[in-house]
Amino acid sequence: MYAPSSKAHQRAAFEHLLIRFASPTQMPAALRWRQLEAAHVLGQNALPLHWRSHTAMLRYALQLGDGREAAGQVLRLALVPLGHLLSRLPTGNIGRAHVPALRPMVPAPEVMALMEQALEATADQEPGA
Repeated sequence: MYAPSSKAHQRAAFEHLLIRFASPTQMPAALRWRQLEAAHVLGQNALPLHWRSHTAMLRYALQLGDGREAAGQVLRLALVPLGHLLSRLPTGNIGRAHVPALRPMVPAPEVMALMEQALEATADQEPGA
């Protein structure tokens, strides 16, 4: 299960993943993308977090010079408000350009593990914890 039990916990786990993504370590690009994918899945049901996950993906794609990914992120940024307005959010979708934007999916085990780690690391954000 990859659902946080409160909005505060969701936000904290999302922030944890973005901080890990932005950390100055020599993390390989593939692992950095996994951090963003996990943040996307955790944050996709909250408009501000969903938007932030795609802007982070767009910035990273531009930093890497990945035009295909950047174009995919621009498209997804255009779809985010509409998806929230129409309640058409594909559960579990990792938000990358190489997957269909509207396809629900089960995230890869590596993404699920990062989400679980972030939720565990931020468990103190739970009310009454």
